[in-house]
Amino acid sequence: MTILAQLITSFISSAGFGILFNAPKKVLLQCGFNGMAGWIVYYLLVENGVDAVPATIVGAILVAMISRGFSKLYKTPIIIFNVSGIIPLVPGGMAYNAMRSFVQNDYLNAVQYSAKVMLLAGGIAMGLMFSEVLNQIMLKTTGKRRRTQL
Repeated sequence: MTILAQLITSFISSAGFGILFNAPKKVLLQCGFNGMAGWIVYYLLVENGVDAVPATIVGAILVAMISRGFSKLYKTPIIIFNVSGIIPLVPGGMAYNAMRSFVQNDYLNAVQYSAKVMLLAGGIAMGLMFSEVLNQIMLKTTGKRRRTQL
């Protein structure tokens, strides 16, 4: 039952952010699916003992790859799918705990939370960047093959 709740809530949060982000109505379901896919991969990896940072990187890579496919398929800018798909992976609760710890003068926990937030945010950026680099490499290698065949 927990996995079903994870699927539903991640889908709703991604699709809901797509609405806030003014995504076209025709792609709101795809925005929700993208966020759901990235989150469920993250969730399953963490449940099976993988640290949160590598799990975030893998989830972000998946979100970026799905975003690229949806972008081409629906002729929509990739940023719409990337932003709404990444939302479930953003460590907002942990950032809140970091700020709360700072306010309560609990600096030891505040620094620990802040470091984890920075690592997770960096993991999201790395995942998106890594996916784009792979895509560029694939485009260049397939482009070179086409030129040599002509």
